[in-house]
Amino acid sequence: MLTAICAFAQPDSNIYEKYEPNYLTIDGYKINVEVHGEGDAIFCFAGGPGNSHDYMEGNFGHYYKTHKVVLIDMLGRGLSDDAKKKSEYSIANDVHIADEIRRQLGLDKIILLGHSYGTVVAQAYAIKHPENVSKMVLIAGFHSGEMWQANCDSYNHYAQTHYPEKWVQVDSLRSLGYVSSDPVFSKLYGSFPVKYVYYHDTTIKQRAPSTKYRGWNNDVYYGIVGRDADFFVSGTMMDTDFRKDLQALSFPTLITAGRYDGVSTPEYNIQYKTYMPQAEFVMFERSGHNPYLEESEKFYKLLDDFLGK
Repeated sequence: MLTAICAFAQPDSNIYEKYEPNYLTIDGYKINVEVHGEGDAIFCFAGGPGNSHDYMEGNFGHYYKTHKVVLIDMLGRGLSDDAKKKSEYSIANDVHIADEIRRQLGLDKIILLGHSYGTVVAQAYAIKHPENVSKMVLIAGFHSGEMWQANCDSYNHYAQTHYPEKWVQVDSLRSLGYVSSDPVFSKLYGSFPVKYVYYHDTTIKQRAPSTKYRGWNNDVYYGIVGRDADFFVSGTMMDTDFRKDLQALSFPTLITAGRYDGVSTPEYNIQYKTYMPQAEFVMFERSGHNPYLEESEKFYKLLDDFLGK
């Protein structure tokens, strides 16, 4: 039985050949929604905010063999249209788009699978539309704006203590009034070699298409987390807090965390045990922010079992 599970659980090296762009019109925008497979629908929500669906396709697209996998480029991401107004980038609008996709695809209940920022969309959707959810999977997630602020603080602590000579330049620009979204500051801040914040094993590479694609959009990131997002969280993220609502969700939920995650830190992630005690919580002891890459056999076995229940 274990051999059979592993045979379909492992990501497919040719996965990017199996999905094709498909556009749904939502609120006048073309939203890229790539669907493959049959069975219960899994809605995959990518991180960021600002990431395209592509890395989720590389790591979860192979579930088309047992489910209908729905990969989404939210507004302003990947192949989808950009918003006419940056104020349209919000957690609430991502939830709205997700439900409109569910409706246009003619689906009843769906499985929510989110990674990083994608868990914010998943939880917001689950709390607003619990009647439409059959299961939920949260990978390296965030339960509140407070937790997202802790992510920024942790990230900055790592950068400052590991690269003090480079952090002097950050302090210099900050003293002159530069914030995260200023292009000069953004270029400097983005030049930090911070892979160690996300990975326990820094030799691992994220799965991505071999062809050119838009994997990130700063406008979405700053639109949702705020103009000084890397230091002081604002935007719709700061007003987000799921903690008091999670215990009321009755559908099966799997929550995973990485012991070495420098952004969705264990200090905050284990709080899910208190806020959602009915969920299955698993700490991956040799992983950072991406346990499906660092402890893949254990991760996919766990996910297979959860989806198969």
